[in-house]
Amino acid sequence: MKRPVTLSARDREELIRLTSTGVRAASAIRRARVLLALDTSVGEPDPKEVIATRLGVSGEMLRLVARRFAETGGDVLATIGRKKRALPPVPSPVTGEVEARLIALACSAPPAGHARWSLRLLEKHVELTEDIPNLDHSTIGRVLKKRNCVLI
Repeated sequence: MKRPVTLSARDREELIRLTSTGVRAASAIRRARVLLALDTSVGEPDPKEVIATRLGVSGEMLRLVARRFAETGGDVLATIGRKKRALPPVPSPVTGEVEARLIALACSAPPAGHARWSLRLLEKHVELTEDIPNLDHSTIGRVLKKRNCVLI
């Protein structure tokens, strides 16, 4: 095996307890069972195909869990837990001030030649306005729907 998984007795007990008692995410339990099956401290593990069939996972999952175990330096809880995001989420361009300007624009009289505001017409006018960032018509619709503004 390229990345052998060797668990301490304490880690092994903790994984057994984790898989048999309490409430945990199914993905964490599945990864814990994979670690237990790949453990070389209790003897030679079964072939990957046998383990994958017995646990109902793919061979790729076995490889990924073993790699994650090696990357975390043998930390069992970090291996079975979710990874933190590498990049922070992108902040929304719609702030309270942008919402207020957008609602004010939607509540104003439509431009000449139009009977009412449409989302696409609002999108075109938002592009022409300097103090409002360019927003898609679907984003404009969500903002207006959230504030119960109905285009008439």
